[in-house]
Amino acid sequence: MNLYHVDLHIHTVLSPCAELDMGAPEIIARCRDEGIDMIAITDHNSARNTEALSRASENSGVEVIPGLEVQSSEDIHIVCLMPDGKTARVFEDWIVERLPCIRNIPDKFGTQLVIDENNIITEESDILLVQGIDATADEIVDRARSFGGLSILAHIDRPVYSYVAVLGMIPKDLEVDAVELSANLSEKEALQWLSEAGGRPVIRSSDAHRIPDISIERTTPVLLKKPSFDELGLAIKGIDGRRVLWPWGQDRT
Repeated sequence: MNLYHVDLHIHTVLSPCAELDMGAPEIIARCRDEGIDMIAITDHNSARNTEALSRASENSGVEVIPGLEVQSSEDIHIVCLMPDGKTARVFEDWIVERLPCIRNIPDKFGTQLVIDENNIITEESDILLVQGIDATADEIVDRARSFGGLSILAHIDRPVYSYVAVLGMIPKDLEVDAVELSANLSEKEALQWLSEAGGRPVIRSSDAHRIPDISIERTTPVLLKKPSFDELGLAIKGIDGRRVLWPWGQDRT
């Protein structure tokens, strides 16, 4: 097995809360400079910029997983990763069907730009993406699994938009694949949240909205044969030597 560093929670200019420097070439260049091997693009309730990042990453040494950060009806954020771009777009169709028809106000919330691999704007999303869809957190986790995807409860340590803050203890029977802790936690703080994971792998991601947010210090080390969605799934399950390692130093998994 080989050691790789992964960041499974990165936004682009499609997320209205992201800065305009979060373009495709810029994200890939930053990851390459930081030595990050695999990333997931997870804009709010949309996967429309994942193709641009995948194209921008060709021959870069950075593997891109298509994903979305889905907001549930309870206002819980769930990172959903899909095996390929086509599946991500079909899953996105399910999300869009449940997204309230509230128009974005760019001056208030920010722009929502769909781009190509060269940052040429191809579309601007009119519907506000940062809102809860008409589906519960449990339903989103189940739906992601039905598409062959992986689901990660985002930033469970935060006082808003987290499963723990909204609903309390994570049920043992919730079939979520992993939990994410905020990258700015110290190891001592992260350890205090370890029990909330319920034995699930703990992921550290940047949740990057700015280029400087992307850093190898905000990644998760994993043991894989190669950086890929399938290998990541095996690592999350701890199969055949693949593993998700404790992101804050000494391996405690």
